[in-house]
Amino acid sequence: MTVPGPVRRWHAELAWLGAAASPAGASVARDVLIEATGERFTAVTPGVPAGQVPAGTARLAGITLPGLANAHSHAFHRALRGGAGTGGDSFWTWRTRMYAVAGRLDPDSYHALARATFAEMALAGVTCVGEFHYLHHGPGGVPYADPNEMGRRLIEAAAAAGLRITLLDACYLAGGFEPGGAPRPLEGVQRRFGDGSAAAWAARLDRLGQLPPHARAGAAVHSVRAVPPAQVPEIMSWSRPRGAPVHAHLSEQPRENEEAAAAFGATPAQLLADAGALGPRSTMVHATHLTAGDIALLGDSRTAACLCPLTEADLADGVGPAPALAAAGCPLSLGSDGHSAIDLLAEARWVELGQRLATGRRGHFAPAALAGAATGAGHACLGWADAGTIVPGAYADLVTLTLDSPRLAGAATAADPLAAVLAAGTAADVRHVTAAGRDIVGDGRHLLIGDVPGELATAIAAVAGVAG
Repeated sequence: MTVPGPVRRWHAELAWLGAAASPAGASVARDVLIEATGERFTAVTPGVPAGQVPAGTARLAGITLPGLANAHSHAFHRALRGGAGTGGDSFWTWRTRMYAVAGRLDPDSYHALARATFAEMALAGVTCVGEFHYLHHGPGGVPYADPNEMGRRLIEAAAAAGLRITLLDACYLAGGFEPGGAPRPLEGVQRRFGDGSAAAWAARLDRLGQLPPHARAGAAVHSVRAVPPAQVPEIMSWSRPRGAPVHAHLSEQPRENEEAAAAFGATPAQLLADAGALGPRSTMVHATHLTAGDIALLGDSRTAACLCPLTEADLADGVGPAPALAAAGCPLSLGSDGHSAIDLLAEARWVELGQRLATGRRGHFAPAALAGAATGAGHACLGWADAGTIVPGAYADLVTLTLDSPRLAGAATAADPLAAVLAAGTAADVRHVTAAGRDIVGDGRHLLIGDVPGELATAIAAVAGVAG
């Protein structure tokens, strides 16, 4: 028998409830009484004067949004922040530094770095993370005694930081392909990523067993550079009976498209479509360099796209066709990927700003669409469709931003406070975060991890000898 949790109430000065839930279709409602029992919302009532709220109700000054979902994370990449060189630096030289960090990590250092990184996410308003996990094995590819040791450490790290997590366990089998399709063997640190075959990957993942309530498992095709097309159906066969989400890196760099054409005579999107990897449970990460045919494949199959514009800018990936994807029917979500910054508000803003730079026009996405990408759409693509909205029955996730900072002064009286927040708000404006009914950030401080900057510095220092 499940025992209901405690009843909690919050009174939000302003709250974004979505157009359907707000009076007269307004973007933001005022004086919203929010109630929850345990980890779920039970009632949401706009227009309740402060003098009429029940005793013990917590006051949320500023603007409150649903908890944010970081739909694409590589926790250990946090150690690479700020490491870009000059001159000839590129995505591929960055990858060499990333491999060096991956080669240094062990279960303890991975847990420490992930715990601190997830805590940084909490401070930025994130309540759920999709961890795209491919660092599976020990040096040389030798499995740990528990072959899922590294994944379990990520799940434990999320719990310590107060987040829900979808462990997107990535199949990674090849180091690329020769013209004609012959796979290149994994080399060096890549051996830590591989299971030998998709069947062996699935067997390892099955050994995860039952996960704690804050965690769910999903599947990932690392990329068409790393998984032979003939192996992809096995991954989908694992995911299908479980209703698990499936994610894949797609066309992040032009070189990926060129190698796919040389090896298989098709675009990466076409290869994944032919292998049965597109559909409503699937999310393509980046989706930057797409043809019109690729966009149609994704849209017609209702495949989602996860955009990571800050990382895509940091790695000089390019600006993807976000408006065309949305128009085709692809739900859009957001991720911080390589963690050049952890700021979902900035990610949302740069979905729009990137398009302005690329096209010379403004107004590609309405504020509510960007907010939806950071909240409900992100949770849905991670398998948590019952989160990311402030409605009865949903997970009680809230993030409140102050409107007293220099960035957001005046937003409270703006015609559209949500638009003002998306124009200038940052992670530094987050003051309160509740995840599944539990406060994890209060007054801008993490309530479970006392010294997040200190833990980050210590964890990064453990790999600093190879991260520079």
